[in-house]
Amino acid sequence: MVVRVAQYTVDVEDVDLMAAFWSAALGYRVEQGGDGSAKLYPQTADAGPTVWLQGSGTAKRGKNRLHLDLVSDGDADSEVRRLVSLGATRADVGQTGDEQFVVLADPEGNEFCVLDHAPARP
Repeated sequence: MVVRVAQYTVDVEDVDLMAAFWSAALGYRVEQGGDGSAKLYPQTADAGPTVWLQGSGTAKRGKNRLHLDLVSDGDADSEVRRLVSLGATRADVGQTGDEQFVVLADPEGNEFCVLDHAPARP
């Protein structure tokens, strides 16, 4: 028996801001929860895990211990520009400049990466 990733949960301070950013970034639809949370759904069930934005009322502190690695159907540099236009910022977590990814942060400072290409599978 094994498990699979079904949902990625992010504690956020501003649910509306983060729902707008992540739904636009991922192309997911948003369903607001009655408890102040929001759930983001991919266009099809097999297109990836859902994302739950859980209102925490507190700002992020420190570096993420877990983050998303995203890959685009198109050019990675174009995708980075698109994400920045949505509100992401470039983040420095100690990169050397030789990486095959770009580190960004969402509007609340949660780091994520845009990979140059999908990870190789043996």
